[in-house]
Amino acid sequence: MKDIPPALAASLAGGVTTLARCWRLTRRDGVVIGLTEHDDDLTVDGTLFRAASGASGSEDASALGFAVGGGEMSAALTSELIDAADLDAGRYDGAGIELILADWSAPEHFLRLRRATLGEVRRSEGSFTAELRGLSSALNMVRGRLFTAGCDADLGDGRCRIALAAPAFTGHGTVSAAEGPGLIVAAGLGAYAAGGFTQGRLIVTSGANDGFATEVKAHTVSTGTVRLELWQRPPAPLAPGDAFTVTAGCDKSFATCRDRFANTLNFRGFPHMPGNDAVLRVATPGRP
Repeated sequence: MKDIPPALAASLAGGVTTLARCWRLTRRDGVVIGLTEHDDDLTVDGTLFRAASGASGSEDASALGFAVGGGEMSAALTSELIDAADLDAGRYDGAGIELILADWSAPEHFLRLRRATLGEVRRSEGSFTAELRGLSSALNMVRGRLFTAGCDADLGDGRCRIALAAPAFTGHGTVSAAEGPGLIVAAGLGAYAAGGFTQGRLIVTSGANDGFATEVKAHTVSTGTVRLELWQRPPAPLAPGDAFTVTAGCDKSFATCRDRFANTLNFRGFPHMPGNDAVLRVATPGRP
């Protein structure tokens, strides 16, 4: 049960209301953007909420227990507020959102209705629609150890202990050609065997996509030509001469940890643990 400020409660009790919803987005890099459904800009709780975005929202859904509540909000894509390139680059992934109900005739009277995080984003014809996930969505995150055959550490972290910055596992190259939105011909990686950067991470360090990072889907070498296929297309087309840094990947299997990284002492999986096949196995005459 929320306590409504007396001044706002008095406005709600009146015959005519002057209310508007406001959405405050806080990106993980600290950038704050305010959007409102009102037809004029509002300054509420120290944040300027812009009306030019044409923001609107759906009804919120919530339930008892640990079910994840949510809703949706939509707005126009504008270079001044939310740019399509920033969405493509993942700068709004996991952004925090506050839904505020304000009296536009007296913006100092407001009520914070809920907090959420930004989920899936859909784009169409110059606008976007974002899924709002309730705070209980954080309970879906894995905590603690995973008992699986594969390793549950990340390559190069404190549990894996591989020195990922070593030249054997980090390459610096440039784009020779772009054969598609997420497929490049790379220069400077000729010393690395095919597959070494598969499931690794690539960070663009120059050009229009400076700072963009994504995982590598495939690293292939054919007749001396090195190609990297990316899981996520960059905001702008990659151009010849764009520099990047790419780190090795790992499929988290015991064989890879042993044969490629010589790191079996730090393997964080259970390769000899019986799987579902052992649970479902039935007795067969003549077989152990």
